[in-house]
Amino acid sequence: MRKPLDGIKVLELGNFVAAPFAGKIFGEFGAEVIKVEDPKNGDSLRNWRVMHKGTSLWWYVHARNKKSITLNLREKEGQDMVRELAKEADVVIENFRPGTLEKWGIGYEDLKEINPGIIMTRISGYGQTGPYRDKVGFGSVAESMGGLRYLTGFPDRPPVRVGLAIGDSIAGLYAVSGTLLALRARDMDPLKRGQYVDVALTESVFSLLEGVLPEYDMKGIVRERTGATLEGIAPSNTYLCSDGKYIVIAANSDSIFKRFAVAMGRPDFVDNPSFSNNQGRAAHSEYLDQIIEDWTKKHTQKEVRTILDEAGVPAGPIYSIEDIVQDEQFQARDMLQTVSLPDGEQVLVPGVVPKLSETPGSIDWIGPELGQHNEEIIGGKLSKQK
Repeated sequence: MRKPLDGIKVLELGNFVAAPFAGKIFGEFGAEVIKVEDPKNGDSLRNWRVMHKGTSLWWYVHARNKKSITLNLREKEGQDMVRELAKEADVVIENFRPGTLEKWGIGYEDLKEINPGIIMTRISGYGQTGPYRDKVGFGSVAESMGGLRYLTGFPDRPPVRVGLAIGDSIAGLYAVSGTLLALRARDMDPLKRGQYVDVALTESVFSLLEGVLPEYDMKGIVRERTGATLEGIAPSNTYLCSDGKYIVIAANSDSIFKRFAVAMGRPDFVDNPSFSNNQGRAAHSEYLDQIIEDWTKKHTQKEVRTILDEAGVPAGPIYSIEDIVQDEQFQARDMLQTVSLPDGEQVLVPGVVPKLSETPGSIDWIGPELGQHNEEIIGGKLSKQK
């Protein structure tokens, strides 16, 4: 069965997280992803976090379904090979600092001369234009300047980070959607012209800030950190149960709150005008949270979840990775897939998202060894150049 991106060739010049995250998704859905790595050390992520026999376990997830070749982009031979490969590529994805590829003669305008249909997807800290264009940009800084970290944590403590490279991953997702839009535009163009896609890490994070900007502009409100609650939306919080475990309950729509009130034995709340809509509940959120936790403390987490599942109230435990592995929903949806490492040992890796009914993505192989596909991809082209 063909995959949606079968026949699309992607040249990945990215490093670290953002661009390679996008390249992973392209590869899962059928694109031929050729990852260009530095001949000496390869992608820096090969050496990040938990290692297994010299290679990061994260790497095997991050680079799956990709072909690894090694080129020194700082030297003429490597630059010439990129130009050669670009002749046959549909997409080039990169996350160098703006101007770097131009300095090497392999920027968008350079490759467009070789292949007018090429799409270059460019991820950087601040974008390809503007006064911050030339600054070094990392996901952690983007999360800070994009407004996310200001809102993360408790009001009486310093801002904290989400425990993942969330800024890079958000930018990677925008890179995928932007590239697909550009491919669609090329398909509709009689001349089949490409374009470049400009994804800024900071803007990617900023785009998630809901109504924070208009709230500030029109009302002068600066949204602050609120810990586990959602300010202005109630009830939605984390509550302690009798067994010392926590459960998240999100009963913040009018109809759900009515079901929730009945489920926890407070039918009097249903007809209480103070709780009939979100604005009223938000005004009494501290009182409601205390009532709710008084109730959850009388039951185990499992009991609370059972009661609320039967009542149709969104609720769930806070999972560690151990909990996820044991959960039947993740198992049933193929989100815990077993692959074999080069030494034959098996390991669980996350499954493919999203699920397509007719042309699903798949994990065809794990992250390759450095330069594993040099002969296949550039062997013949090198001989032609000499």
